Amino acid sequence: MHDLRRQALESGKTVSRRAQSKQPSPSSSRPNSAPPSRPQSRNTSRAGSDDEEGGNQSDETSFSVNSIDEILLHDKNDKPIEAWRAELADRIAELIDRKRSSTQGREKCLTMYIRILTSQYAEDEIRGKEIELVAAFLKSIKAESSEKETALAIKALAITLITSPSDLIYDAASAPLRQTISDSLSMASKTAAIHALGACTFFGGASEGEIVENMAYLLDIVSSDGEQISALDACQPVTAAIEEYGFLATLVDDLSLESEEAIEAFADQLSSSFPEVQIAAGENIALLFEKSYRLLSSDDNELGPISNYSPEDVISDPDEDSSMPKLLQIYNPYRRIDQLMHTLSDLASLSTHRVSKKDQKALRTTFADVLNSIEFPTRGPRYQNAVSHETGKRYGSRMVVRIHQDGVMRIDKWWKLHRLHGLRRMLQGGFVTHYEQNEVVFDSLP
Repeated sequence: MHDLRRQALESGKTVSRRAQSKQPSPSSSRPNSAPPSRPQSRNTSRAGSDDEEGGNQSDETSFSVNSIDEILLHDKNDKPIEAWRAELADRIAELIDRKRSSTQGREKCLTMYIRILTSQYAEDEIRGKEIELVAAFLKSIKAESSEKETALAIKALAITLITSPSDLIYDAASAPLRQTISDSLSMASKTAAIHALGACTFFGGASEGEIVENMAYLLDIVSSDGEQISALDACQPVTAAIEEYGFLATLVDDLSLESEEAIEAFADQLSSSFPEVQIAAGENIALLFEKSYRLLSSDDNELGPISNYSPEDVISDPDEDSSMPKLLQIYNPYRRIDQLMHTLSDLASLSTHRVSKKDQKALRTTFADVLNSIEFPTRGPRYQNAVSHETGKRYGSRMVVRIHQDGVMRIDKWWKLHRLHGLRRMLQGGFVTHYEQNEVVFDSLP
């Protein structure tokens, strides 16, 4: 596990390059790169979900990211340990060798490889073979022999990284992934590459500056409604860029100089006609507001004790007792707050015949949560004011992930929700297995 990822996950002290450029440093100075210009486009984009609940969007001539997920979830790998290990060893040898292999054969091999690595924790089985495997995946990605093989190879790259992180993989894979995002004619390949770039940045040894650079790249895609990557108004690539921006933003401690521009881009997507885009953008807005606050305690910490601040500067939940955590806002994430709150309020009470009942419910739930968190920063996703008869305390955030019968992971912060989304996109039904056995996954969502 590389030093940067451990630093970010354990201490949360990663700071963006632009924020660092404003800080005095006696030993070094960082270049203050100007943000790239963003095309002004009011078009909105449609996107389909590609996680384990993704819809059916495939036909014989159009291969989508959802198609991959359906293939992988078609049957579970419940073979005995020795059987799947032997199967995996054969598939690894086949992927690395590639001699006399056909496109269809590689597609089947990649499908089985991904299925095994998703449903099983196989770090021991692939240790020492990562570089050869990545080289094989990159050959398929660059060749683009078929849309299906390319998308599967990209997904195989991501699941290999989350199984066995390596400091060396980011440098090898980031450029080919960006080239696929920019140049591929396939929306499925672009989408898969955007998600893989997020995984590669998170787990593959990207530097602090490279994390923020890729966030800016993803924001360019969002701001241009996909036009920057020749995917204007294409549904999946734009939503993937929104989602991966949020995933990577959880690694960066100080986004004070990026926040205004990012929230403006996501606020623009709130006017989309398509719920998937709106929900992803809304969750990113909630995250960026959350990151503008720091936890205060009665003891000395990096911000000093609570007694150093006037009561109006210290934020607490009016419905909670005085023992609950208190926050201090260290920067203003967005200036046009009144207009934003009006838009969020409209979405939280949406009622229209143009949107299905299911989508209306999802929109209302999400944006009620986003609105609640901005108004009351101590509250996370799915916060409920109801009081428990057993404890006498408010239920608070009630979003949980159950780990078998006894384990419960409470998702009470937006950064946790973004990590959960990101891990589930990669692991799908194998999330619980990896959470229990894979230290990388456990450390990413403690």
